[in-house]
Amino acid sequence: MTTLHIVMPAYNEEEGIRSFIDEIRTHVADLADGVRFFIVDDRSTDSTPAVLRAAAADHGDITAIRSEVNQGHGPTALAAYRAGLADRPDIIVHVDGDGQFAGEDFRALLSALAEADVVHGVRRGRTDPWYRRTLTRSVQFLVRATSGAQVPDVNTPLRAYRPDALDALLAAVPADAMVPHVHFSLAEARSGFRVRHVDVRSLPRRGTSAEGTMWGTTKTPRLPPRRLRSFARGALGEVWRVSLSPKAPLRRGVPLAQAEQPAR
Repeated sequence: MTTLHIVMPAYNEEEGIRSFIDEIRTHVADLADGVRFFIVDDRSTDSTPAVLRAAAADHGDITAIRSEVNQGHGPTALAAYRAGLADRPDIIVHVDGDGQFAGEDFRALLSALAEADVVHGVRRGRTDPWYRRTLTRSVQFLVRATSGAQVPDVNTPLRAYRPDALDALLAAVPADAMVPHVHFSLAEARSGFRVRHVDVRSLPRRGTSAEGTMWGTTKTPRLPPRRLRSFARGALGEVWRVSLSPKAPLRRGVPLAQAEQPAR
């Protein structure tokens, strides 16, 4: 019996999150004997909590968890991972609640996991504002320049994991990490995990507020919002301290004591 847990951080996604959950369910239902969703709401200020309660009432496969305080994307993603891993499923898939992926692409992700410990969905045709794409490229350049790791989409939020690999990563990355997926990507490469990369479509955020409210605006500003500039400074500093500097705790990857050797 194969059990699949979809874990998802969410913040102010009242317009699109339910249709996204339904779309994912439609495309993965025949790929596992049991599918469940674990969604952590990061203290949304819109009606996201009510939408999730209604969806959970209509479908018995949704567990909605509301954060006690707003934590930001990184800690919320890690909380979702831990919630989904608690019942020891066979497969864990992470995706953000803004619905910027196509449900049908989950099939390719899960298919690739048959011969891997982790699969990254590599975003193609990104429609995010230029400054968010620039931030991703900046982190990518920093990773390559300082570690030599070649990761096509170092911070992609669409990922599939086997439990043993995820156990090791969660044990090694700080619970309050701003960019846990960057640390995950580097640790995976350094620890010898079998990593596959699958091209997936990157879609606009679902809902009429196409750019979302993560950075304090529902419009697309010409310049990076102040909150994003502050986040970028903190994230780049965290990547250096945790994963890239000579004294970084993850410089050598995940210790073998925290995980089984990946099967070859």
